[in-house]
Amino acid sequence: MIDPSALPALHASHGGIWHREGDHTQGIAKGQAISRAAETPTLILNAPLTGQRLGYPDLNGLDLLELWAFVYPAHFLVPTPKGLAEALDLPAIASEADIPALLQMATARLLDRIGSPTWKEREGAWTAAQALHRLRWPWAPLVARRIAQPKEAERWLFSKLPEWEETPPRPAARVIALEEDQVLGRLAHLTGMDAEPRPGQQAYAAAAISAFRPRAHRDQPNMLLAEAGTGIGKTLGYLAPASLWAAQAQGTVWVSTYTKALQRQLDRESPRLFPDPVMAAKRVVVRKGRENYLCLLNLEDALQGGFSGRAAILAQLVARWAAFTKDGDMIGGDLPGWLPILFRRNGSTALTDRRGECIYAGCPHYRKCFIERSVRASAEADIVIANHALVMINAARGRETGQQPQRIVFDEGHHLFDAADSTFSVAMSGQETIELRRWIMGPESGSRGRRRGLAARLSDLASYDEAGGEAIRMAADAARALPADEWLKRIVAGEPFGPVEALLSAVRGTVYTRAGDNGETDAGYGLETELAEPDGALVEAAQEAALALDALLRPLTRLAKRLEAVIEDAPDWLDGSARARVEGAIASLDWRCDLVSAWLALLARIGGPVDADFVDWLAVDRIEGREFDIGIHRHWLDPTRPLAETVLKPAQGVVVTSATLKGGGDWDNAERRCGAAHLPRGADRFEASSPFDYAARSEVLIVTDIKRGDIAGLSGAYARLIEAAGGGTLGLFTAIRRLRAVHARIADRLARAGLPLYAQHVDPMDTGTLVDIFRDDPRASLLGTDALRDGVDVPGHSLRLVVMEGVPWSKPTVLHAARKLAEGGSAYDDRLIRARLAQAFGRLIRRAGDKGSFVILSAAMPSRLLSAFPPGTPIRRLTLDEAIIAVSVGGQYSDGLGGGMRLGDQGIIHDPPAPERE
Repeated sequence: MIDPSALPALHASHGGIWHREGDHTQGIAKGQAISRAAETPTLILNAPLTGQRLGYPDLNGLDLLELWAFVYPAHFLVPTPKGLAEALDLPAIASEADIPALLQMATARLLDRIGSPTWKEREGAWTAAQALHRLRWPWAPLVARRIAQPKEAERWLFSKLPEWEETPPRPAARVIALEEDQVLGRLAHLTGMDAEPRPGQQAYAAAAISAFRPRAHRDQPNMLLAEAGTGIGKTLGYLAPASLWAAQAQGTVWVSTYTKALQRQLDRESPRLFPDPVMAAKRVVVRKGRENYLCLLNLEDALQGGFSGRAAILAQLVARWAAFTKDGDMIGGDLPGWLPILFRRNGSTALTDRRGECIYAGCPHYRKCFIERSVRASAEADIVIANHALVMINAARGRETGQQPQRIVFDEGHHLFDAADSTFSVAMSGQETIELRRWIMGPESGSRGRRRGLAARLSDLASYDEAGGEAIRMAADAARALPADEWLKRIVAGEPFGPVEALLSAVRGTVYTRAGDNGETDAGYGLETELAEPDGALVEAAQEAALALDALLRPLTRLAKRLEAVIEDAPDWLDGSARARVEGAIASLDWRCDLVSAWLALLARIGGPVDADFVDWLAVDRIEGREFDIGIHRHWLDPTRPLAETVLKPAQGVVVTSATLKGGGDWDNAERRCGAAHLPRGADRFEASSPFDYAARSEVLIVTDIKRGDIAGLSGAYARLIEAAGGGTLGLFTAIRRLRAVHARIADRLARAGLPLYAQHVDPMDTGTLVDIFRDDPRASLLGTDALRDGVDVPGHSLRLVVMEGVPWSKPTVLHAARKLAEGGSAYDDRLIRARLAQAFGRLIRRAGDKGSFVILSAAMPSRLLSAFPPGTPIRRLTLDEAIIAVSVGGQYSDGLGGGMRLGDQGIIHDPPAPERE
């Protein structure tokens, strides 16, 4: 048996490359490292990241993250040497040169665990190891020998997963009234009787009671807008009345978030509500869209030969995880976010239902389906943790499913406008239309996979019902008018096939013609133009495409009616399983019919009258000059109108809460951004300021000597600031290209100083993993874009400096221009920017003991925007050298922040010249 200490180990970072063989470690060059890794199986940690550091993305070896995924499926791990050492209780490393030896020790520890009689994840391991050996998994020879063959054949994954049980519909919630003393008592229980009372949290919980009282007016929920500053404790503040109401009324409260990070945080609070883990799993349920969960039928197909190469290895490791997962959530659940990245995402998306092709009760794993279990669990739960988009979709379709949310708490409520904007929009593009074709027709041209068309999914209906079978055939014939494989190549070549491809070709021609007038054609990024004054060719193409879509809509509508008739007539073959499958098909058809109807309404706009409620535009989507989609887009000018109609008015009670709910404006702005302005009686309001001492714990520094567009100067500023702070820096960018340019210039320099630097859009890791790494290492820094400006909770010393490259001006899109015109011009822009600044500043101080600096590298920071920061926050304009001194380790606040200004001071900072916007 191979001794792990005999295996060579390799570590590469921006600071250098170290290779260990036997007991000797040495620094080597990139070429040597690549050569040695290719010659001999080598221990590495995170092959994609190591390969990127070496400039060799195809690097392979014995990746310890893959071994961890086999030994400890569904267990959290920060995928760094430090995280690995802590997880395995190994000695901390003193320098990067010690990492190869650590990898050897970690390998021995993991392999020893496999041989331990107390290994909890042993079930199914022998069978998985044999399958992985046949797939030539690099670890298989080391793993398989350590697992004794069980005396009896191990149960197949699909036979040991628990089945969900069908339950009768839950009765409507009882009508009750919560008393304030009950709610405050519940709050005291959740926070702990020994916890120091927080008046702001108590006032918040008392105010939230109003949303759980019986509704008094039709089309008017009991609605509360609550802005609670960081540190108030709003999570437990609304969970106290929510959980008490759910228990007494026997109803469900939906708690909705915008980010997965807050979903995970809320899930971690469930032991406070229900200390018994079994009870907690029943009473608190995380609910996401179908595309987030593992599809067992897709997994079975992958395990039985549907995948090959590295994708097949990923499928085996996912199957190991599936046997131990809490809920089957592959995106943000207990599947390590770094696992799919190790396989270059090869196959991971095919393991979920992203095409809406679920066959429901026709699936052999229907009774064990993670998605169906989540749906049924949420119907019986006290608290359902979901996201804004899912809540809106469920509200819109809830009358059919019986799960229309009635009591809702929208946390991160400042994102309600954006979520509604996305949910209620329409896009008719090449990508969207080809997906519809595939859903109807199934595989074409001998393509492989489990994709099945309507005819295959509803074969029993076609054989039973002649009219239904004819509708399926007509739909398939009509779908041939939609774009097919390689549609984009044909359009670029000027050879579109079919009426919809011809329309997309006309859209592309219009966009390039008009964008060229603005000098944007050669910029390499997406292009768009307003859908106004279309030429004759575009109008004619739209009319032909509309005829083709209408020919498709008619058989789809007819098929849906035939399915409804089958449910009513109930033939002999329609048992419970078949009924569920037909009902699922009806829901899917209704969704597609609504989509095609929306496309027809969009096409009617081309050459027709303008609808003042909508903003329409044409777009060519590109990444670094490469086109990937073409389409026509429609958004509501005010998306909170459909939000109010479909979500708010049918609800009994709604709480919308955030630390920045007013979004850089006043309460009227908050009401407009969350839909309350469209309710007959508006909403109640509550406000509690943060208890943190921002004047003593933070400062805002505006650096005035970094020239706009000077990448070298910007890079030098970032490097010097991170060095001065000793890491712990979150760098925020408004453009990916500048982020990449800065990272490329400073990563090596910081690594030599012992300051690791990570970056979105550069490092091959998902955002959640990058934040986990950043949180775990106080000397690490992280560069990112909008996704890191909000929803990132990194308390303590790990985050002590936030640096923004400049003022986060809005991108001048067609949609933004229309809303700016309708909402008061520059005042609309200012509100958006103040909200973004407030959200970014909110990353800095998360706990009472935190302190740090917020730096803006732009002299063009107007003083009118400084009200985004908490009152009393010291603000200074200064040079980069002075900022370096201010943020230096041990030097923060040494001057008492004197000489600056605080919000409310007069005459200190004057507006600079108006900035040049991108």
